[in-house]
Amino acid sequence: MSQGTLNLSNAEDSAYVRNQLIAYNAAHLSEDLKHRYEELNFNIKNEAGDIVAGVLSTLCWNWLELDILWLDEEQRHQGHGSRLIHEVERIAREKCCDFIMLNTFSFQAPDFYRKHGYRLMTTIENAPTGHRHYYFKKDLT
Repeated sequence: MSQGTLNLSNAEDSAYVRNQLIAYNAAHLSEDLKHRYEELNFNIKNEAGDIVAGVLSTLCWNWLELDILWLDEEQRHQGHGSRLIHEVERIAREKCCDFIMLNTFSFQAPDFYRKHGYRLMTTIENAPTGHRHYYFKKDLT
């Protein structure tokens, strides 16, 4: 059996690998979940039209993954983060998601997520060096 040639992938090769996995996964899903994928991104702007907070999230199958929640440092503790996370949760419920998952670092906002009912699933120590990487989940059903 040939070992094949190990190559660094270009964008086209990477897309091929990704699409192959997507097709494989779809073959194992029910018809109602098979094509459920949607990016849900929104932001908050100040009076000048500058973005002061934003969220990037992805609805995939029966859950929503909160990928990024960012707040301008000068805008923190003004309720923007809570407003964003409540909107993510509202949309997830509206779209019949079973849960929301996210990850954050020890220098970011683990206590914020705990305050909003997210349950710590696991922690990776020393990622990045000297810090912790947390994975949280919140059940919606």
